Amino acid sequence: MSHPRACRTDAGLRPDPARVIARLYLPGEELPQAPSRVAAVVDRVLALDEAEINRLAKRLRAEFSCRHRDYEALIARHASVVSTHVGDAALSPARQLVLGATFTAEYAVEGAALCNPSAVPHPDQSGVADGQLRVAVSLRGIGEGHVSTIGFCDAVVGPGASWTFEDRPLPAVAGVSAPSYWRREHLHAVLADQRKIGGLISAVLGALPAQFHAVDLEQALQDAHPDLLTGPGGRGAAELMRAVVHSTYEVQFPGDVGIAQQVLMPGAPEERNGVEDARFTRFLDDNGAVEYRATYTAYDGRRITPRLLTSPDLRSFRAHRLAGPAARNKGMALFPRAVGGRQLALCRSDGERTSLTSSADGLVWEKPRSLQAPGASWELLQVGNCGPPIETDRGWLVLTHGVGPMRTYAIGALLLDLDEPARVIGRLVTPLLEPGPQETEGYVPNVVYSCGGLVHDGLLWIPYGIGDARISVAWTPLAELLDHLTSVR
Repeated sequence: MSHPRACRTDAGLRPDPARVIARLYLPGEELPQAPSRVAAVVDRVLALDEAEINRLAKRLRAEFSCRHRDYEALIARHASVVSTHVGDAALSPARQLVLGATFTAEYAVEGAALCNPSAVPHPDQSGVADGQLRVAVSLRGIGEGHVSTIGFCDAVVGPGASWTFEDRPLPAVAGVSAPSYWRREHLHAVLADQRKIGGLISAVLGALPAQFHAVDLEQALQDAHPDLLTGPGGRGAAELMRAVVHSTYEVQFPGDVGIAQQVLMPGAPEERNGVEDARFTRFLDDNGAVEYRATYTAYDGRRITPRLLTSPDLRSFRAHRLAGPAARNKGMALFPRAVGGRQLALCRSDGERTSLTSSADGLVWEKPRSLQAPGASWELLQVGNCGPPIETDRGWLVLTHGVGPMRTYAIGALLLDLDEPARVIGRLVTPLLEPGPQETEGYVPNVVYSCGGLVHDGLLWIPYGIGDARISVAWTPLAELLDHLTSVR
């Protein structure tokens, strides 16, 4: 039997530098321990004469209102951040606009690259023709400073070997973020991962309700015994708990903003240098309820942290920390349903092998069990998954990646038993997809990489990043791939 190979399509996406977000910018505060220049800048804005202010405000409205949703409201929020430096001065609407714009900077979410897509059935299937499926594709945008964000686009698949990316409308819109809640047992697991369960933390955990918010943590700290707060390690333990609890958040997008306009920006300190490689799946629970879930990697400039996004509709999201022995590295990927009463995930906690882990709640993941170790010539450095397993009638199909000489990435596949996913029943010995002659150059050369494919109308679709710079799509007949996998033991 010949080795299966993926067929490339003409569909593709390239980074769009017009997709910009307006962010608060406080000069002097962007670097640690740097002196703030906010007060001096405010004074310079207040010193401008009214004619110059009116001219500048008119230009700002003309140039930027079309680039940002509710531009003037956004700018007003930024002006309010520095309002304490204004004093009793009464500002005209034009001066208020100039003040806010002075403390605003545009950030191009795809200014450097666009890569690492994953695909799930879109929550809105209205208007598609027979044989078609609308797909929501998550995207990793990389901007200034190599900071990553999560964006989206829509595509239509079928009938047959057809994939069409729909237009991505502007402006891009960042969601509104707010603190979210915790479960006490989950916080305990996260702190235990860091071996930080001491006197103060034990006392605070015991005082917290089963489900709590940051205000409950502050109350428990206030009520803790003073000797625990002032004793050795007390202040550090309190700050650690605050940092961990504040790392969870919720994001809402306005109802008039399309999914393809949405951008999930870093929203926690552990994400300050980016949110990377979201692997989305459409999760079906035992009661038949559907929830979109994605594991992703947070990066703070020094450490990586596995995290979880959940959403009922891809419009509101909740971001949370993962815990347990398996939540140690990049590349976790969730199964789309429970198996044997347990939630399952693929992981690479040791950095080089594909492993399987389980969880009772989807947040705390147990010690992993190895499924696949590097061995073939195209995976000498490491192996891992390329997204969540796909359920077929013959097993769980897992797209994999291998890293070989010259740090070349290629995509392969595994087949796991449906009822016992710890048992590998098939494996490709050659890549399904590897960098072609026109795919070796990019932001990171010699890479083809996916964060999740899907099956439609008998075809396995693989959206993939090229050189961590742009995106294309490939497909292969599902039956032929499964025939090959089940013939190779």
